[in-house]
Amino acid sequence: MKTANWVRAAVLAASVCVSAPAIGQEKTGNKEGFSLKPGTVRIVLMRPVIDVGEQSTGGMFEPNADWTTQAREYLTAALGQAQSKLGNVVVEYSDQYTGDGPLVTQYSHLFNSVADSVIEYQFFPGNRLPTKKRGKSFEWGMGDGLSRLTSLNGADYALFISTHDEYGSTGRKVLQIVGMLGGVGVTSGVHQGYAGLVDLKTGELVWLNADRQMGGDVRTVEGAQKRVTQLLEGFPGRPVEVAAAGN
Repeated sequence: MKTANWVRAAVLAASVCVSAPAIGQEKTGNKEGFSLKPGTVRIVLMRPVIDVGEQSTGGMFEPNADWTTQAREYLTAALGQAQSKLGNVVVEYSDQYTGDGPLVTQYSHLFNSVADSVIEYQFFPGNRLPTKKRGKSFEWGMGDGLSRLTSLNGADYALFISTHDEYGSTGRKVLQIVGMLGGVGVTSGVHQGYAGLVDLKTGELVWLNADRQMGGDVRTVEGAQKRVTQLLEGFPGRPVEVAAAGN
């Protein structure tokens, strides 16, 4: 009897945690008319925002410091290998004792918010705002404050990278199985990543690659390399032969 009650309770919980049905969405967008030629600009790779943890039975994110440190090490190394293949000069961000660091961190999180908005209101055709329904319209920005940061002097664009991974706990996986038995869909794990290029003169988001179902276990070397490859897919200015080799 206790087991039956537990199963019924688990199915009820699953109905609360049910995910919305997946519908087709775009993953990449760029400002109309924007393009880059190899060897023409200087790009600053901002400090990536990396969060890794466990997804609890109830679907809550529980950060894991060890996993995050591991992922940061592997992703940083993979990004370092990719920098020379992006077609233009890409340098890692340094505040150069300017004191810009805290403000840059805020901009990194602002980028995440903008990317989320693009996914919801541009990449999902059914959710598009009235102003985003015009053909190739892609008009998103972060304000012109970036142009006033001393630590970004001499650069043309900023490349923002963000990854968020939640690995399903044992309880979450059990709930997923119980949900299936009850005809209720429950996701186990969240793996999303955003990569975006921002014009430092205007603050406009000129290119974005964003996916809430990315591959690659960022806690491993191979997985981190796969994630970076996915994040930089279609990066503007990359030589055609290099882009093809990376696929």
